[in-house]
Amino acid sequence: MLKENFNDLMSFLVVARERSFTRAAAKLGVSQSALSHAIRGLEERLEVRLLTRTTRSVAPTEAGENLVSSIGPHFEEIENHLDALSEIRDRPSGNIRLTAGEHALDSALWPVMKNFLADYPDINVEVIVDNALMDIVSDRFDAGIRLGEQVAKDMVAVRIGPEMRMAVVGTPTYFEKYGTPSTPQDLQNHRCINMRLPTLGGIYAWEFEKEGKELKIRVDGQLTFNSLRQRLEAAHLGFGLVYLPEDVVKDDLTQGRLIRVLEDWCAPFPGYYLYYPSRKQHTKAFSLLVEALRYQR
Repeated sequence: MLKENFNDLMSFLVVARERSFTRAAAKLGVSQSALSHAIRGLEERLEVRLLTRTTRSVAPTEAGENLVSSIGPHFEEIENHLDALSEIRDRPSGNIRLTAGEHALDSALWPVMKNFLADYPDINVEVIVDNALMDIVSDRFDAGIRLGEQVAKDMVAVRIGPEMRMAVVGTPTYFEKYGTPSTPQDLQNHRCINMRLPTLGGIYAWEFEKEGKELKIRVDGQLTFNSLRQRLEAAHLGFGLVYLPEDVVKDDLTQGRLIRVLEDWCAPFPGYYLYYPSRKQHTKAFSLLVEALRYQR
């Protein structure tokens, strides 16, 4: 009985507002005869006439007007709450786990993600910063971010950044004291700040390319780090030459704090890609993040 009264009261309110069975039936998605039958049933149960009907119009009686005034605001409030629930249901939400290297986070992920999270407050993102190549399936990551050349062929790869170049840089004071290398081989006679990469299991050999000729040069120096920021700081302090992504030292070069050498030996290479298993079903939240990160040339 409660459900029947509720439905019929809603029907009555729509007819009273529209002042037309035709318009009310269209709004409710029912036939005029079904709507008329529902109103008659409500009037019989309440034992009071709620509407006056003529061939041309429909209007609430005094009792009908009183009923509209008393229950109308409550039904509107219920409708507002239901609309709010629908909005919450349709709003993207969920948790996303990513793995990324230090530079990938700073240059490709974070600039996009900070705005993305502001737009979608119900989406939570966990980022594990690790320069190692993680097994994203066994470690239960939704996706990883690595250089394009490091992504396995069986993964879906989405480009999220431009091409990159490396740069060999040092302080003006260093070059005044030790001179300037003219070729990559000259680096073996310079103090250099080394980088240990877990993906290689050892010290990274600096990579160069010019006119199709590729070189890998192993350098020496007092310091070895697995952190990009520490290598940059050591270079600022004059401990030697360092091999870093071009964008990391851009401001230092502009301000004259660092000087670049061997630029003609530093060729561009594919930048960062987001990668994930091809067979995995993804949430709406993940799909939105992928599209937000997708590189637009």
